[in-house]
Amino acid sequence: MLAVQVDPMMVISVTNLDDAIEHYTNSRGYRLEMVVPADAPRAARLSKGGESVQLVANEKRIAENGKWITGRAGMEYCDLIPGRMGGKVIASHIRLTKAGDAADYVHYHKIDFQMIYCKRGRIKVVYQDQGEPLWLETGDCVLQPPEIRHRVLECTTGAEVIEIGMPAEHETWVEHDITLPTLTINAARDFGGQRFVRHIRAESSNFEVQSSQLRDDSNFEHGTLNSEIRRDLGIAAATGGRYAAHVQRLQPNVDLPTNYTNETEIGLFFKLNNNEMLSLLLNNKSDQP
Repeated sequence: MLAVQVDPMMVISVTNLDDAIEHYTNSRGYRLEMVVPADAPRAARLSKGGESVQLVANEKRIAENGKWITGRAGMEYCDLIPGRMGGKVIASHIRLTKAGDAADYVHYHKIDFQMIYCKRGRIKVVYQDQGEPLWLETGDCVLQPPEIRHRVLECTTGAEVIEIGMPAEHETWVEHDITLPTLTINAARDFGGQRFVRHIRAESSNFEVQSSQLRDDSNFEHGTLNSEIRRDLGIAAATGGRYAAHVQRLQPNVDLPTNYTNETEIGLFFKLNNNEMLSLLLNNKSDQP
């Protein structure tokens, strides 16, 4: 049998990644396949026929220290976790500054966990196997399970979301073959051990006092989430308890808890407004034996 020699992917260093992608797609007939990372893309894979190229930006950008930078699809990102806990998790404050159609495309993420909380405004999105497009309103939340195809369609002026993902850096792939919405509806479909969840604030019950911890196996040591008034966002039920998220009332004159990580879990806390905070408890244990 003759051995087939596969040419290595051509890697091209560029000064401005966005301009380079535009040049290769509009002038040279390539199509975009993947970008990484989403908040501050520094590499992209493109293809044409059987040829692939990887564009790599000369300068690494990070949306940190309160700085806003333009990320994927023209969205503006600000990093909420300095150091990203050693690359384990990213939390981005994302804003869409212009109303109307979003410059997005059908795509999916190579992630272990990702959720979106609508902090302000309205955003129209569509998801694989979940039916017609839906509007995320202020206070709504979705769990985007691994590799679910989706697209941001439009938004109101100044719409903002908080996006939490694991790991911190992950690939975003363009979906060229599936159009949304899909003809098939399977709301309970399993995506990598998780299912899609849409939490609608207007339809949820009021805050309730809950004395149990976020997960039965939690080693949460800070106590802030125990016996507190909070609203469950449905993440734990959709992930088999590996991840959990709640909106909690802020106590007067009490500081926001400090983000932390240990061998088994990661705890994150974000102020949403003067009265509420978003709290998450994320599994930090590897699935590998």
